[in-house]
This record gives sequence, structure tokens and C-alpha cells, in this order.
Amino acid sequence: MRTSFISILFLYVALVDLSAQIAVEGKVYFDQKPIPNVTVFLNNTTVGTITNSDGEFKLRMPDGVYELVISHIGFKTVKYDLDTSTYTDPLFFPLSEEKLALDEVVVVGKQNDGEWNYNFSVFVKEFLGTSEFSTSCTILNPNALFFEFDAENNSLTAQAMETLRIKNEALGYEIRYDLEHFSIENKLTRYAGYAYFKESTGRKNKYRKWKKNRLQAYKGSQLHFYRSVLNHTAQEEGFVIHQFARKKNTKRPTEEELSKARKIVASSNVRVNISKKIGPPKNALDSAVLTLNKARLPKYVDYLYKSDLASSDIVQVVDAKTYLKFDDNLRITYLHEKEEEGYILRNPFSKPRKALPQTSNIIPLADKILIYNEGILADPLNVLYEEYWSYEKFAHALPLDYEPDHQE
Repeated sequence: MRTSFISILFLYVALVDLSAQIAVEGKVYFDQKPIPNVTVFLNNTTVGTITNSDGEFKLRMPDGVYELVISHIGFKTVKYDLDTSTYTDPLFFPLSEEKLALDEVVVVGKQNDGEWNYNFSVFVKEFLGTSEFSTSCTILNPNALFFEFDAENNSLTAQAMETLRIKNEALGYEIRYDLEHFSIENKLTRYAGYAYFKESTGRKNKYRKWKKNRLQAYKGSQLHFYRSVLNHTAQEEGFVIHQFARKKNTKRPTEEELSKARKIVASSNVRVNISKKIGPPKNALDSAVLTLNKARLPKYVDYLYKSDLASSDIVQVVDAKTYLKFDDNLRITYLHEKEEEGYILRNPFSKPRKALPQTSNIIPLADKILIYNEGILADPLNVLYEEYWSYEKFAHALPLDYEPDHQE
């Protein structure tokens, strides 16, 4: 199986306990002067506010452990680990100026509008995605972005000069996103940041649409899957869990064999069609062409060896902490929703086919993966997501305090 489409989504997260409420107060200042209109929020939630004219803020939140984010244009973003169980006094946050070489960036951007536009289109595709919801998701301040393409490594990185403002008409959110990292290298997309979700306003028909779309975004998502695993209801909620091993494809030539074949073809001074099918090789050139023809085979082959795992097969509790623990890799099929047409067509070499249930792969990058009770990984970079979960990108993102209403 070819696994060309891989992504890592890194939204720094908060731990939430909905059992009690607490009011947290604080003040934000620079050079001993209060700063008004600073955005203060619990990362990746709908809980947030702005400072008043005296630089003060007050947030009500459930008891728990959070990542409190303080964000303002021209200043470095502040991240503060907040544990309400130890909170007693108002918090004070001094800000420091953000120093960027913006003049050079702006000049380069103006001189290369065509290049910037192309890089921005790639960024939108890999960050927001290409799903149906992504068509209703817009970056309102695109000029905040600048890009750097490394031709030698064929990699693209992006930085933002200010907080990105994103409007998701499909899900009914206005999102402030502090982009910490974005890169594309070897078909692997990584992005990291801090998100503050605000509910959009609209008529009743819009609210009904947003509620329906949010439930659709939630069903079959990573958040839905992890919550169902922790509740031991994965099978009941439509998830089928398989285990597979990934091994090198022995039918594909090695890099050494491919390099040798390329040299033979290059030195032959004969124009050859690499993709042409040939019979048994009659000479060294035929053998070289046949070797290069096999380079189209996938580097790895997946072998499914265990099916219909229960939640208990992949969850382990050690010292009151819960971990995902399993051998090799997992393939997750969600039976209650089928693939979008855009997902089927995104590989131009794939043959047209009917939509199948959504299937994703989890490739672990750590032996044990700590998971919190809310269905959140302590370190999202401990896994790679392939297939459908790599297709549903930020346009499908929901705040961590989202709770589905299954009656809708």
C-alpha cells in the first residue's frame, strides 16, 4: 500500500475537568505599563477574553490544568501552564517585543508575488486541507505569512508576522491561531500552534447548519476515536481497529540497484521509454530499464495480522496514568461515514472507485503514548496520521470543550 499522504497536526492542548468552576484573574503589561486589548485564552478552546484599559483580565473556567496563552500583535506569545488547584493570587504577565526582520521579508514578498502566491496556495492546501469544509474556511490576513523554499531539500517553511485570523463558515467559528511551526518536507506536513475559537453569530438556520457540520466533523475524528477508546465504546460507536506491520517491499529495487541502472541508461546514448513494459531482458540496457520500471513500486508493504481489536487491547493503565500501548501500527475504520469524493480523487494516479468507510492509520513514534481522560494525547507528535485523518486538516478542527449532541 502506498502511503504518500502523511501529516502531523500539533495543537498544544489543555486538560479539562468539568466538575467545578473557578475565576482566574490577571494583568498584562509592558515596560511597567498596562496593555489593553490583549487576547487571553485557554489554548484550543472557546474560553477567552481581552484585557481592559488597565491591562486586566478575568476568565471563568472548569477546574483543571490548562495552557493559558497571552497573544498580542508586536509581542512574543506567552504560554503559561495553569493548574487551578494551586492558583491563589492574580497572575502578572510582562510582555517582550517580537523582533522580526520584517523589512527584508516585505521587500522580497513584493518582488516575488508569483512565488508568494504559489507558496500560499500550497500552505492553504496543507494547512486548511482540500475537504468540503475547507472551501468555507478562509485566512483573513494572508499577508501576515511569509515563506521560505529550500530547493536543495525540497522543503517549504512558513512563518506568521502576526496571529492568523481564520473564519470557518462551515463550522461557525472565528479562530485566532498563533502559528508556531509549519513545514513540508518529503511529503510530510507538520504544523504547530495555539488556537482560540470564538462562536460565530448568525440566524437560527445558520446555527442548525453549524451544529450539524460540527457533529459531522467530530464523528470519526481522532478526538472521537480516542474518547471512545477511553470509554471502551469504540466498537459500539462504529470504529473497527486492526493491527498491521509495515515491511520493506522486496520486489522494489534497492537504491544502489536503481543508481546503477540510471548510469547504464545514461551512458547508452539511446532514448528509452522507462514506463514501457518489456519482456525478459536481452541485454544490460533492458535489465536497467526493467529495474527503473520497478522503481514505481511502493517502498513498503503493509501486512494486516490482527483484526477487530477491543479498546482494552490498546490501552494500558500504569500508576493511574493511561497510555496507548500496542505493537506495530493501527488501522482505524469508521463505519458510520464514507470518504468524501475529494479524498478519492486526490491521488491523480488512482482509479475511480466508490466511496468506502473512512480508514486511517496511526503510526506510533513512541513506545507508550500518554493520553488524558478527555481523549487528548499529551504529546501529539508521538504519532503520525495517514490516510483519511491526514486529509481532514484544520478546516475540521473543533475546540477541546466541544461536546456532541447526538440528537441533532
